[in-house]
Parts: sequence; structure tokens; C-alpha cells
Amino acid sequence: MSTGARSKRNIETRKKKARRAIPRAKATRIQGNTAGARKRLKKAAGLARAKAKA
Repeated sequence: MSTGARSKRNIETRKKKARRAIPRAKATRIQGNTAGARKRLKKAAGLARAKAKA
């Protein structure tokens, strides 16, 4: 008997875990050290600076 990750019991377990999880604030800016992420961070920082100035 091979039950996958989507079995009824596992779904119930997931729901329980989700309910028990402490609510945390979502990350406002994605951090990272890749070229794409750094570019996005730089853009976000620039937009934030512009908004702060205005």
C-alpha cells in the first residue's frame, strides 16, 4: 500500500501544521546575491527612496 503526499491523512496533517504555525510577517523585499535579485533590490531601493523623498 503506497500512499503519496496527497493522501487524505497527509492533507489533514498539513492543515493541522498550517493552523499551528505562528503567523509571521512576509518578507517585504526578496533578498539574494544573484544578479537578478540584486537588480530587483536596487530598483526597489530606488523606488523606496523616491517615495520617501516625495
